[in-house]
Amino acid sequence: MRRIALINQKGGVGKTTITTNLGHALALVGHRVTVIDLDPQGQLASSYGIFRAPSKGIDQVMLKSQDPASVKQGIRDMLTLIPAGNRLQEIEYLHDGGASRARLLKQALDGVLDDQAFVLFDCPPSSGLLVANAIFAADEALIPVSGDHMSLNGLAKMLITIKKFEPYLDKPLRKWIALNRYFPRRRLSMEVSEKLRKHFPDQLVNTPIREAAVIAECPGIGRTIFEYKPGSQSAKEFQTLATELLEGDPG
Repeated sequence: MRRIALINQKGGVGKTTITTNLGHALALVGHRVTVIDLDPQGQLASSYGIFRAPSKGIDQVMLKSQDPASVKQGIRDMLTLIPAGNRLQEIEYLHDGGASRARLLKQALDGVLDDQAFVLFDCPPSSGLLVANAIFAADEALIPVSGDHMSLNGLAKMLITIKKFEPYLDKPLRKWIALNRYFPRRRLSMEVSEKLRKHFPDQLVNTPIREAAVIAECPGIGRTIFEYKPGSQSAKEFQTLATELLEGDPG
């Protein structure tokens, strides 16, 4: 099983979009996938068409030691969701427990979901306890970066955050960087792409996810790109991203 945290301290880079569509892409080629919403906004459920957000989810697992099996739900063939739940934000304000607060998720998932090929964590745009829990629970980090300089700053800060945690991890996180919301004809996007290829050649996935109206339309109708426009360029890009994750070996 591979556990991948979708993280970036900057908002608006497409973490939920990538989690939604990457999860479905992996499921469509026969892998069992669980997606876990670690963002208190709880938008992952609605991205799959669950517009009335479940009141219980990973919050109960982390706060009440509830069995993850009791809050997960099948949403597509081979694809399972564990939603955020109403109380997930409370994790950020925990004061008791010291360093163990950052390992609540890891402890809750140890020996659980072992039948899954992938577990994807959709993380909030922060560097707080929820992101710390994702880092401790994951084996890999996928960091989406949009085609602008502020997103590059977010990447730099995220890498610093990961580096601070690495001495306390069982093993270093394998790191991926995905260029998302990319405008191939925009000079700024090209500059960002060139910088990423120069400084992170071994971590950057080869195919960027371009900005496209069809991707922006998907959450409003609760469908993935493979359900809404399966023949689109965007669908092909997410298929390629899934293939790279399956075949690649990042540093």
